[in-house]
Amino acid sequence: MKAHGQRCPGCGVDDPRAANFCFNCGLPLGRREPQVGRRRVVITGVGAITPLGLTAEATWRGLLEGRSGVRLLTEINVEEYPTKIAGLARGFVPERYMDRKEARRMGRYSQLAVAAAGMALQDAGLSPGNISGEQVGVILGTSGGGAVEETEKACRILLAKGGMRISPFFAVTVSLNVAAHHIARLHGLEGYNSTVVTACASGTQAIGEATEVIRRGAARIMVAGGTESGICELCIAAFAVPRGYSRRNDEPERASRPFDADRDGFVPAEGAGVLILEELGHALQRNAHIHAEVLGYAGTADTYHLIAPDPEGNAAARAMVLTAEDAQVSLDDVDYINAHATSTVLGDVAETVAIKKAFGELAYCTPISSTKSMTGHLIGAAGGLEAIVCVLTIRDKIIHPTINLDNADPECDLDYVPHVAREAQVDIALSNSFGLGGQNACLILGRYQN
Repeated sequence: MKAHGQRCPGCGVDDPRAANFCFNCGLPLGRREPQVGRRRVVITGVGAITPLGLTAEATWRGLLEGRSGVRLLTEINVEEYPTKIAGLARGFVPERYMDRKEARRMGRYSQLAVAAAGMALQDAGLSPGNISGEQVGVILGTSGGGAVEETEKACRILLAKGGMRISPFFAVTVSLNVAAHHIARLHGLEGYNSTVVTACASGTQAIGEATEVIRRGAARIMVAGGTESGICELCIAAFAVPRGYSRRNDEPERASRPFDADRDGFVPAEGAGVLILEELGHALQRNAHIHAEVLGYAGTADTYHLIAPDPEGNAAARAMVLTAEDAQVSLDDVDYINAHATSTVLGDVAETVAIKKAFGELAYCTPISSTKSMTGHLIGAAGGLEAIVCVLTIRDKIIHPTINLDNADPECDLDYVPHVAREAQVDIALSNSFGLGGQNACLILGRYQN
C-alpha cells in the first residue's frame, strides 16, 4: 500500500507523532514491510448454491440480470409474523450431490456445504486420485449453521411425542463444526480442519484464515467458504421481534434495497459459497486453471455495540486499510468493492462512512455493489458467495448491479452501480463483511499475474 505520510487518509489530521497509526482516529498510516518469500495463494475452484441458482454460474447470471431470489415463504407457517419473505435455495435436492443415507445424517446447512464443496473441487479438477488428503484442509464459516432449525424440529417432537422420539443424529446435526467434518470425510481430506463463527463475517474470515494456513505451509490446498440454513419459524421470530427483517411482503423481490432511503431491514436467506484455495506452486505444478489470487486479508472489532455498527466506521475502515497493507497494494488500486450492504438502516450508512474514511476522495470514484440486494442475506455464507462474486467480476470484467436503489439515501452518496450491470476492467476487488458484535473481515482478491 502507498504510504500516506503523516496525513491521515480518514480524518485528514496532520500529526508529527504519527508513525503507524493516526493518534486521532486510529487508521493505519504507513506500510508494513514486504513479507519476503511469502507463499502466494490462488483460487482454483468455486461452487455455490444460492436463492438465485444451484451453481456459481447460475447465480452469477442471475446477478448480472438483476434478478432477485427473494420470494414469499410458503414452506413454513409465518402467518403471525410481520416478515413473510426469504431467499431459499429452492430446487435443492441433497441426493443429487450425495448418497441418500449420508444426506439423512446431515442438517441442511451441511448438505448445502457438501454440495458446494463438491462442485468447487470438481471445478478445480481435484479428486482423491490426484491429491494427497494430508495436504488438504477445510475451514468453513457459519453463524448458526442449521442449529436453530434443527432445534425447533426436535423441540416440536419432544413436546408432542416425548424426548425419546427425537432423531439420534440431533446432537451432531446441531454442532457447527460438522459441515467441515462431512466435507473432509467424504473427500478424504485429512489436513487442517476448523470452523469460524463470527456471524455475518464468518465466510470471509474462513477464507482469510485458510489463506493464512497455506501461507505458513500447513497445507497446500484449503477448501474454504461459508454455509447457512435455518429459515424456520423460530429464526423468523427471533429477528422479527427487534425489527431486523424487512416487512415489504407485498413486493418480495423489492424488499432488499441496500442504500435506498426506503430500506427497512434485511431479508433472511440460505445457501453456501465454497472456494478452493491453493498454494501457487502446487497449482502450477498440476497445471490447474487459476481463477484469481487472494492478495490480502484482515479483521478488526468495533467494540461498540452487540447489534448496531459503529456509526463512525473506524474499525471497519481500519479493516479495509489493513487488508490493503496485507495485500501490499494501495487502496488507489482497488477497482471494485463488494459491499456488506445488508439493507439495514444503520448498517448501510455505517459502511458508507467507513469506505469514505478508508478511501478518502477515491470513495466517490470506486464502483460498489451489493450482492444481497438480489440474494438476501446469507449470514455466515455471505462472505463465501461474495468472494466468488469478486472472482467472477474479475474474470468477466463486469460489475453486477445493486437493484432496488430507487430513492438514494442522502447519507449513502457513493457509486453503488444502481439497477444495471456495468462493464469495467476489474483487476483488484475488495470484499467487505461486517458481523454482529462488530466483527469485521475483509478480503482483497486480484487477477492472477505470473
